[in-house]
Amino acid sequence: MTRHMADEQRLETLQALASGQEFDAVIIGGGATGLGAALDAALRGYKVALVERADFGQGTSSRSSKLVHGGVRYLAQGDFKLVYEALRERANLLANAPHIAQPLSFVMPAYKLWQMPFYGAGLKAYDALAGSAGIGGTRFMGPAGVREMLPTVRTQGLLGGVSYWDGQFDDARLALAIARTAQAHGATLANYCLARSLVGDGRKLSGVEVVDRETGKAFVVRSRCIINATGVWADDLLRDAAAGNRRPLVAPSQGIHLSFDRSFLPTTSAVFWPRTSDGRVLFAIPWLGKTIVGTTDSKRADVHEEPEPLPGEIDYLLKECANFFAAPPRRADILSAWVGLRPLVNPQAAGADQDTKSISREHTVLVRPDGLVTVTGGKWTTYRSMAQDVLDRCRDAGLMDARGPCVTAKTRLVGANGSAGTTLTAAAGLHSYGSEADLVCSLPGADRYLAPGLTEAMTRFAVRHEYARTVEDVLARRSRLLFLDARAAQEGADAVADVVESETAVPSGRAAFKAMAARYLNPCH
Repeated sequence: MTRHMADEQRLETLQALASGQEFDAVIIGGGATGLGAALDAALRGYKVALVERADFGQGTSSRSSKLVHGGVRYLAQGDFKLVYEALRERANLLANAPHIAQPLSFVMPAYKLWQMPFYGAGLKAYDALAGSAGIGGTRFMGPAGVREMLPTVRTQGLLGGVSYWDGQFDDARLALAIARTAQAHGATLANYCLARSLVGDGRKLSGVEVVDRETGKAFVVRSRCIINATGVWADDLLRDAAAGNRRPLVAPSQGIHLSFDRSFLPTTSAVFWPRTSDGRVLFAIPWLGKTIVGTTDSKRADVHEEPEPLPGEIDYLLKECANFFAAPPRRADILSAWVGLRPLVNPQAAGADQDTKSISREHTVLVRPDGLVTVTGGKWTTYRSMAQDVLDRCRDAGLMDARGPCVTAKTRLVGANGSAGTTLTAAAGLHSYGSEADLVCSLPGADRYLAPGLTEAMTRFAVRHEYARTVEDVLARRSRLLFLDARAAQEGADAVADVVESETAVPSGRAAFKAMAARYLNPCH
């Protein structure tokens, strides 16, 4: 591959989008929902385009709790339908991306007599709902069993515990795998392309005006079906004359996560803490060689591409950690702190005012007569079924003609073939490339590390095959180093930037990334 071939590939994509051809659907938003819809549409035989104003998975879809789960907390809320669906989607995801998602054992330590029978019964019900889609059974343990699985657990007052199984994944790399699989089946996707406005005659939409953020050039992507999959920004497209002065559809919720050294949880099992001081659940998870703790659930009136922790959120998590760690982490132990925004459906739209932790994570699809279809809500685990629902609604509304059936439940993603899967609790490496690991290693610099877990070859692969355009794209989402250890990411930025700039003709954004890494390392400062 010659110098700047990635730029040529991008130019070909933009020319296809701007060619005037009419697509069966144009999707705005390159997160889990939008990418899932693009893959589903392409596999059904539709001509589909997708534009994302930043990088694929840059927002909420790369800032999750890294869990592929049915939703233990939703079971407690009585949302059995959501849990049942999610448990089956969990099985689909684990089968279709074994290099990116794997089973993970969880342990709930018990310090009160009633906790084991009470939560154990709920987890047994969780197993029952999973049925044939189950990945492991719930079991009760004494104090010694809990200590064996959780060596750093608080032992004072420990009465025993309950273990169960769920899934874990690398969210940003799953988004990339979905994007690349969609492209392999004919979808046309472009990141760093802003959907500036909808195009139409006032009654029906005919396309989207798009701006390439790298060059500033504007063009129109033609389609009479526009799918709004922009997550917490969904109301931006809905806020026009046709919508009137309706209530906002989305009620954003913020969740933060903290990364610590593996020594705080030196095991392959995660901690499930069933009830925090404000009635939430909390997880401590071994992930890519570090320990991840989260999350919070705070109302957010404003939304930003790079949200920061709200006052008190970090102290809240640190305080809760003292409930189950013998030597709980302190603020000085934080290696990285990141924030994700959840696109929850506005509870006031249903005539209620609830805390965000009590709002259902089920998704909502709205179809407007002019051809705008908006989807919001949901969660990563159910991204595939959400996409199926969106495409079915577009077809039923007459915005897209009938084509083949949905086949995504059995479609393995790029890299899955020949991959048996490895644990994400191990340090980062080649495991997430699956069957493409040999291709990665064939590129220059396979033995030269630019940062922990990231080689020159991986960086070149990110630019040539995974749509990376900037240092941030590589260190935040192709590698997950920014989320694991912000200082290490900052220190590796220059070496990564040099390689990125050797592969493209656009600025790599090294200075902006270093500033971002500083905020992840020193949040609220």
